[in-house]
Amino acid sequence: MNPPYKIPRSVLVVIHTPDLQVLMMERAGWPGFWQSVTGSVAHESEPLRDAAVREVREETGLDATQYDLRDWGIENRFEIFKKHRSRYAPGVTHNLEHVFSIQVPGPLEVTLDPAEHLVYKWLPWGEAAALTISSTNRDAILDLPRRRGAGAA
Repeated sequence: MNPPYKIPRSVLVVIHTPDLQVLMMERAGWPGFWQSVTGSVAHESEPLRDAAVREVREETGLDATQYDLRDWGIENRFEIFKKHRSRYAPGVTHNLEHVFSIQVPGPLEVTLDPAEHLVYKWLPWGEAAALTISSTNRDAILDLPRRRGAGAA
C-alpha cells in the first residue's frame, strides 16, 4: 500500500559508461529539466538499495542487479522544488537523497516511462553536469571521475 504522500527520502542513481558518458533524461511535465534516475522510497522500510534497483527499472527498463550498483554512502538534504511540494505531507519542505551509481558497458538503449521522462541522451560527464539544474545531481556527476575507480561500498 502506498502512503498518501510521497516520503521525503529518495535515491539518485547516476548511470554511466567506462568513459564517463552519463545517461540524462528530460522530465515529463518540466521541459528542459534533465536528470539522472531519481525517486522516492515506496514505503518507510524500503531499503535504499532496493529503491535504487526499482527506480532504475521503472525509469529505464534496465536491471540494476546486472551491473555494479555502487552505494556512495552520501546523503544530500535539499529543499524540495515548490512546484512539487503538494506531493508531500503539509509542512514538508526538504528531502534526504541517497546517492548511487551504475557503470554499464556502453551507451545502452533504455525504455522510458512516458509519464516520467520524454527523451534521453548519453552525454560526456561535463556536459551532463552542465545540463541539469539539480545541484545534487550535478555534484554527483562531477564526482564521477574520482568515484569510478573506488571500490563498491
